[in-house]
Amino acid sequence: MKETSDDGDTSSIADSCSIGSRGSSVNDLSEYDKKYSHVCILTYWTKDRVVCGVDLSYIGQECYSIPSILGKIYGNQTRRLDLSFNSIRSLENLELFPLLEELILDNNELSDLVSFIPLNNLHTLSLNKNHFRDIESLLRHLTSCYPELTYLSILGNPACPDQLSSFEKDEEDYQRYRYYIIHKIPKLKFLDSTPVKPFEKAEAKRIGGFMKVARPKIETADEANDETAESRYSPLPVDNSKEGTHRGSFGKLRQRYTGTQSEGNRFIRDNEL
Repeated sequence: MKETSDDGDTSSIADSCSIGSRGSSVNDLSEYDKKYSHVCILTYWTKDRVVCGVDLSYIGQECYSIPSILGKIYGNQTRRLDLSFNSIRSLENLELFPLLEELILDNNELSDLVSFIPLNNLHTLSLNKNHFRDIESLLRHLTSCYPELTYLSILGNPACPDQLSSFEKDEEDYQRYRYYIIHKIPKLKFLDSTPVKPFEKAEAKRIGGFMKVARPKIETADEANDETAESRYSPLPVDNSKEGTHRGSFGKLRQRYTGTQSEGNRFIRDNEL
């Protein structure tokens, strides 16, 4: 147990323990099975012994989603949640932490398919080493769900052009990426664990909108085998069931013979008569 000071005159006491060793909480947490005994809790108390916040860590337990029991018991008090080194693929149950300010999801299985849960107080989000590829889609969700976001880190994702995700990228690629991110989220103070410098803010405001990296759409296996897909390009004219028609650049053309002979006789030579 250690005593810390808040920004004001009120003092708080931080009490760090695990669920399995916290005697006063064993009865409250009787529905936990053994795997939840690895939860680490840092509780902040006021001088009057009133809980003013909880930091919650559940690391390296190979869970695929956020355990709902954590949210039901500590959700209304948790301000920092660390779920690193799991196998999380969905953010379901994140809505049980409405006061969350910091969310750490490093080394998980999150991808572009994930649905982000709105959190109005969230200012720190770490998504390092996941599977995000579409930076445009990711930023669209982040700006709409987390209006107070000031710290963001997505190193090690395919969407981030750094040495962790691709050896083909260089410093210039990464700097253009920073300009674009800062342009999209002007409130950012830290990006990928590096402070946002004043010159970066100025450049992002000037040219950030032009730094978007266009990537070709990746076909799924079903799309690759679907020959009726409308988006598939072909240099050949579109098939038409009507005989004698051809779809040109500016409309339909009909092949027509305008000679003096009949349609059939025009193929017969004089020596064949």
